[in-house]
Amino acid sequence: MPQHPDPEQPAAAATPSAQAAVERIAIHGDLLDLAAAPAWADPGSEAVRWRPDHWLLIEDGRIAGVQAQDPGAEWQRIDHRGRLVLPGFVDAHVHCPQIDMIASYGAELLDWLQTYTFAAELRHADPAHAAAGAERFADALLSHGTTAAVVMPTVHKVSAEALFAAAQRRGMRLVAGKVLMDRNAPEGLTDDVEQAERDCRELIERWHGRDRLAYAVTVRFAPTSSPEQLAMAGALCKEDPTLYAHTHVAENRDEVRWVGELYPEARSYLDVYARAGLLHRRSVLAHGIWLDAEDRAALADAGAVLAHSPSSNLFLGSGLFDWTALAARGAAIAMASDVGAGTSLSMQRTLADAYKVQALRGQRLTAWAALYAATRGAARALALEDEIGSFDAGCAADVCVWDWARGSVAERRDELARSLHERVFAWLVLSDERNLVSARVAGIERYRRGDPP
Repeated sequence: MPQHPDPEQPAAAATPSAQAAVERIAIHGDLLDLAAAPAWADPGSEAVRWRPDHWLLIEDGRIAGVQAQDPGAEWQRIDHRGRLVLPGFVDAHVHCPQIDMIASYGAELLDWLQTYTFAAELRHADPAHAAAGAERFADALLSHGTTAAVVMPTVHKVSAEALFAAAQRRGMRLVAGKVLMDRNAPEGLTDDVEQAERDCRELIERWHGRDRLAYAVTVRFAPTSSPEQLAMAGALCKEDPTLYAHTHVAENRDEVRWVGELYPEARSYLDVYARAGLLHRRSVLAHGIWLDAEDRAALADAGAVLAHSPSSNLFLGSGLFDWTALAARGAAIAMASDVGAGTSLSMQRTLADAYKVQALRGQRLTAWAALYAATRGAARALALEDEIGSFDAGCAADVCVWDWARGSVAERRDELARSLHERVFAWLVLSDERNLVSARVAGIERYRRGDPP
């Protein structure tokens, strides 16, 4: 008979014996992923792969296939009948240290940084604090159904080390790098070009390409890096095209004006990065609210990804992201929680906010376009489509199991759904991390809910 997980028991530990015990796993449930990019306003998209009451086969930590029939006793069968099974979410932009100041009151971006963010990040100079924070953060991601992320730690090398180590222990796909800031930041949060380059090179040598980790040359944003530091960062990317670049762009109007004062030779905020060699196929730029048509064309032509952060944009009052204009130009868009200005690590809450942002612009974001930006679309944008974001055979078995509904209101809404899109859209809007039953990373269960469904 299929095995039923005991919700009162802790998730399997990352030990060789645990890995050996789960070499062949079959998960039974309602399987949902996307085979391709859905059209913008198509609730009936053929890109959707909906396989209810099916078995997801996992062998040696990778997806081996999907089938309707019971695979037999030679597989460890786990029955999640009547539950939603999705690929793990991908968070394209999030700040590890900012869990400490999430939901802080009353500031726009630049005041937010000075009042809350920098104070929280200063504490990560302490190795013990950085290590504890990284462990807490990695566990928090998994408990929200996020199994892969592009993350900013702090300017401190120990913060990046701790983050990579925490992700490695959990087998997670993580893209991160020491933050670069050599001006316009408090003492204790600035580096210099020479030391920053040494730190980056040492971190790249130790972590880039190791297990499921990758290094991102991480400029916080143009105002906190000198032209010399930006040039150094661009040179690192040019030297090794497998490196990512990760930064912020055009989030807030005051910020955009400030960048114009600091870099008067650049055509735009985005052009500052382009001139420095930081706009390329592996560039991840958060926000992008205040871009013009030329910027959108440059993003698309470079193959860079825009990390849309709707919860953060609403919370700080930064503006309304023009998804359709960027998508029409062919630029890649991935979803991002941007905690701590974002108010939850829950990708469902983030996607629900993305819907509201587009509604305010007179557009309607389908459940499929939203899910794509947090799964396969994010993976494709990050050049990781062969590893994460779908149930394609050969992908890493980063798999999350969800309750369709929790609570009387959500249960009633689920009962009345007339189509798959209506059901999934209601799930996106009404669910959150409390719906998560189990999260697996490369086939190994790293989170299991402790309360009964």
